[in-house]
Formats: sequence, structure tokens, C-alpha cells
Amino acid sequence: MKKLSLFIFFILYSGLLLAQQETDGLVYDQNTKQRIAKVYIYNTTSDTGVFSNLKGEFRLKVSVGDVLVAAVEGYFPDTLTVKDEAAILIYLKRSSTLLREVTIVARRSPEELLKERKEDYNTAYSKGDPGSLFSVGSSGAGLSIGALYSLLSREGKNARYLQEIIERDYQNDIIDYRFTPELVTALTGLRDKDLDDFMMQYRPSYYFILASNDYSLSLYIRSSYLDYRRNPNLRRLPPLEEELQSP
Repeated sequence: MKKLSLFIFFILYSGLLLAQQETDGLVYDQNTKQRIAKVYIYNTTSDTGVFSNLKGEFRLKVSVGDVLVAAVEGYFPDTLTVKDEAAILIYLKRSSTLLREVTIVARRSPEELLKERKEDYNTAYSKGDPGSLFSVGSSGAGLSIGALYSLLSREGKNARYLQEIIERDYQNDIIDYRFTPELVTALTGLRDKDLDDFMMQYRPSYYFILASNDYSLSLYIRSSYLDYRRNPNLRRLPPLEEELQSP
């Protein structure tokens, strides 16, 4: 009976391996269409993952129907169901996308966005949480095998990395909630491309936002605007392609 069970398991496992195939993929910025480097692509079906290279390229073993999660700092995580296609194309949206001025702005709080992401990626959160390393049973206290596996396994590490990305997105949401285009326009008069450029260069840190009140944030924006007027290129980062090609 044991040999029969092992034989059936081997047949099923072999079928799974045959169904999977290495597929190439590319990751793009949804707005600029530039390729994004160092994106983590996580196959939630097989618990495997890879990073995109400096050209935004990756190769991953997948099967039709597998669900992939792509995540990188500065972008919202996105999910994709694998279809029968020659290549996988992923388009990510910046978490710090700057909105044009509108008359009415309805924003969801960072806490609501964080709760939604945790619900969307609850598998990653459960696998990434090692839980208590000690368990108490009828035979006494001892090490929890499940907790040790989650702590040390590749799947647990991959899931915890995805958790870190989601937490960083939450920090970006906190910044976006207060450092808004409407506020900057009201204090500086900047609009359109100049507004986008200023907000990208002088985006405050998460810890500054936590420590500042409305008055200190307004002072920061006004003083930063004076620096921006003196030298609009002071903090401007080079395009991604130039940055990757530089020695």
C-alpha cells in the first residue's frame, strides 16, 4: 500500500513538473513604459519567485492559470493570471503617482489601503508570519516545527519580503495623504509638469511626515520651493535608462 501511494505521488508530481515551463517576462512602468529593475515576481501557486534584472527581464517556471504577484518599492503590487502566451508582460503603477489638480478629491486613508492589501495578499502574510517558535502539547513544551519551517523556508522568506514591500507602500500612502498636489499648488502656485517635477524632487520622508504638523509641513514646502526656483535641477534624478548605463 505504501509503495502504491508513493507511485501515485510520483505520477502526480511528474505531471506538475511537465505542466510547468520556463517563460520569459518583462516588467514596465505603466505610465512611462520604461522597464523596471529588481521587481520581485512571486508565483503564489508554486511558492517560487525571481527578481527582474536591470533590463526588467525575468524568467520563471509557470503553468497556465498560475497567479503571479509583482512587487517592488515605489510601486503598487499587482497580480496577474498566467495565460497561454509566449511572454509575460507586467505593468506596475507608481504608488507615488502625482494627481492632477481637480475640484473634488476623494482619498482613501492609508489604513484602508493597508487593510485591503493585507486581505488581497493574506496568503503571503500567513506564510511570512513564523508565529510562536514554542508549542505546548500533551508531551510538554517544545519547538514548533511549522513555525521553524515558515521562518527558515524559502517560501517564508519570499512571503516576508512581499510583506516588507506592502508595508513600504503603506508608508508611501501616508506621505501621499498629506503631501498633496492641492496643498503644494496652494502654497507655491506650481501646476502641471512643474508641479509634478517639484513634488518628485522634494518628496518628504515618511518619518518627517509623522513628526510634522500642518504648519511645519507648509514651512518645508515653502522653503523647498525657494530652493527649486534657484535651481530646478538640484534634486532631479537621471532617467532610469541613463542610470543603468552609467558605470
